[in-house]
Amino acid sequence: MDLMTPTRLRDLKKLIAEDRVPKFYTWKEYRIVRSRAKVRDNHECQHCKREGKYGNYGACHHKLEVREHPDKALLLSNVEIVCKMHHNKLHPEKFSNKPSFTNDEWF
Repeated sequence: MDLMTPTRLRDLKKLIAEDRVPKFYTWKEYRIVRSRAKVRDNHECQHCKREGKYGNYGACHHKLEVREHPDKALLLSNVEIVCKMHHNKLHPEKFSNKPSFTNDEWF
């Protein structure tokens, strides 16, 4: 399943150039892909499942990053359901700019 049209690909490339990728996640086409991925993956984290554990839905993760592969952003085969913990592990860069909190109580 691929809902990417030439017009939508152009729109996504523009969002990437303007550093406005979060807007992509509001698109109807993305919501359809996410919904189908949830059903396909039974609302379960696929990384936990491979580890023999259970983790419930936390995010719909793109295996190939949207910014690097915009043409694959709406492919059902390019997304998988992951729990919050695994999504955070898959994207440590999203947390690298946040200051860490420390005070005397932590020592």
